[in-house]
Amino acid sequence: MSIKRGFGLLIPILLVGGYIGWRLIGPGVATAADPAPLPAVPVTTAAAQIQDVPEYLDGLGTVQALNVVQITSQVTGKLIALPVGQGQEVHKGDIVAAIDPRPFKAVLDQATAQREEDAALLQSATLDLQRFENLAKRDFAPIQQVDDQRATVNKEIAAVALDTAAIETAQINLGYCVIRTPIDGRVSFYQIDVGNVIQSSGQSGIISITQDKPIYVVLTLPEADLARVQQAREKALVPVLAINSQDDKDLLATGTLLTPDNTIDTATGTISLKATFDNQNDHLWPGEFVNARVQVATFPKAVTVPVVAVQHGPDGLFVYVVKPDRTVGQANVRIGYEDGGRAVVTAGLSGGETVVVAGQSRLSPGTRVTPTDVSRSAQMSQAQSS
Repeated sequence: MSIKRGFGLLIPILLVGGYIGWRLIGPGVATAADPAPLPAVPVTTAAAQIQDVPEYLDGLGTVQALNVVQITSQVTGKLIALPVGQGQEVHKGDIVAAIDPRPFKAVLDQATAQREEDAALLQSATLDLQRFENLAKRDFAPIQQVDDQRATVNKEIAAVALDTAAIETAQINLGYCVIRTPIDGRVSFYQIDVGNVIQSSGQSGIISITQDKPIYVVLTLPEADLARVQQAREKALVPVLAINSQDDKDLLATGTLLTPDNTIDTATGTISLKATFDNQNDHLWPGEFVNARVQVATFPKAVTVPVVAVQHGPDGLFVYVVKPDRTVGQANVRIGYEDGGRAVVTAGLSGGETVVVAGQSRLSPGTRVTPTDVSRSAQMSQAQSS
């Protein structure tokens, strides 16, 4: 009986001791079957937005002046003035150069004097004709003398007409001594200096004037894009953007498509198009290279995500979407268009989802994340830099 009583007392003591030991050390010991949870992965996110997205065709363009006028002299003479400065903007009718007018004024005066002399001779011959005609009526003058005098009068009439033509020519040449611009535009560097004698038959000009308001941009596109351009032209005016070719970011000007060329370049398989720009801010300069963007369509109310959010997988394209419980899921998507760092999603997203744009390499479906919105990150960076 004593041995049984001893075992009866030992069993409760062991149970109590085991319970106390489990309470003290059991919960703190990790087992292979019960691993510690993985830490959340920090990621950068952005919202899938719904917006209208213009569709562009991109080509390399060259800026061309609307008109270019080479100012030359139509008379031979000494250049005495250039009233406009190099690079100055001028308006139609402004004086841009002056030739010494004195020789041409002298020729005009000479032609005027000659006409006055011939007019006096005509008056005298006309009076003589009247006298001979009166005498001939009374048989005091032969008919031949009347006819000869009538011929003299006609000769003097022709001389006066010739003198009038000479005066007109002299006036025209005198007018050529003052050279005016036929267009609005900008003056080039001087091609000849004041004091030089200019030949009317010379090939070199005095200055040139380029009309740059408005201004053209001539761009090229693959011939396969011509149909899209023509369809856009049938609907409305086609906008064209001129972008700085150095950084491909700075918008220089916005214009409209004027026309495609009438032929396709068979050597390159491209079509040239001409666009016109107002250019009141002088951001476009003749001879400048620009990246031209022709808007041929618009995706209305399209779902867009940053291009960096789109990943390539064995089954196609997908994005990681952050769920309300801060885990990520994989959404297969189709992309219809990419531009300016944003992609148009035609299937797979409905808009408003939060997608991962950085940190995808450590993710898989179900991974817990610590998201940071990309717009907030940009605001914090701006605040720190300021």
